[in-house]
Amino acid sequence: MLLEKKRIPSPHQRIDLFEITYLSAGLQVKGYLATPLNKGKLPGLLYLRGGIKNVGMVRVQRVIQWASEGFVVIAPFYRGNRGGEGQEDFAGEDREDAFKAYDLLYESEEVQHNQIHALGFSRGGVMALLTALKRPSLASCVLWNGVTDMFLTYEERIDLRRMMKRVIGGTPNKYPERYQERSPIPELKQSAVPILTIHGMLDEHVSIEHSYRLENALHGHVQSWYYPHFSHHFPLKDQQRILTEAANWMKKQTSSPQK
Repeated sequence: MLLEKKRIPSPHQRIDLFEITYLSAGLQVKGYLATPLNKGKLPGLLYLRGGIKNVGMVRVQRVIQWASEGFVVIAPFYRGNRGGEGQEDFAGEDREDAFKAYDLLYESEEVQHNQIHALGFSRGGVMALLTALKRPSLASCVLWNGVTDMFLTYEERIDLRRMMKRVIGGTPNKYPERYQERSPIPELKQSAVPILTIHGMLDEHVSIEHSYRLENALHGHVQSWYYPHFSHHFPLKDQQRILTEAANWMKKQTSSPQK
């Protein structure tokens, strides 16, 4: 599935950084791969960005942050971005881009197969949950200010409604099934993948209600870290501290290395 692996300048002397091209449902999709210099196998991390198109695009700084915690990181741009083929559809068919990126980590000789994790930020939250459903050997799933319910996103984000109607293909009232398939909470009751949700309670982009709904539906299956004074983007020092704590939590989770 890996078609191209092109080395690009890395801001960290102990981390190799690449732009990769891989196949997802027949489409060429691009993303970042960050590999710490290490002699042994490392945990893998699937970093799932938020936003759509250039809004919320993956930043090298964020990929390097996670790789600095000792993960081999793949961060898809999603289809149609940065020269990739196809078009994003907001956790519709583009979810395959996350699944296939997981498979790349699973097939890598540098990655521990029972230590592959997904981290979804903002819209990436629902992508991470969908990955937990389709790849049950995921060791853990972490949502950081993550979307869990697309009906709620449509209700809350008036500024996104035009985009959502265009990309998803209508409103929740007219096509509820299209929003339901992007809202995986009911199906997650059958999942054994450990879930951690990190959320700023002042978040105006993805409300804390997204995490509450996930937590309430799964009845104790979710571990929640809530921060009453933070919004969508955490202060830099706090963000780094919490990121390290989340990385340590992930590394304590393991899974059966079978798809």
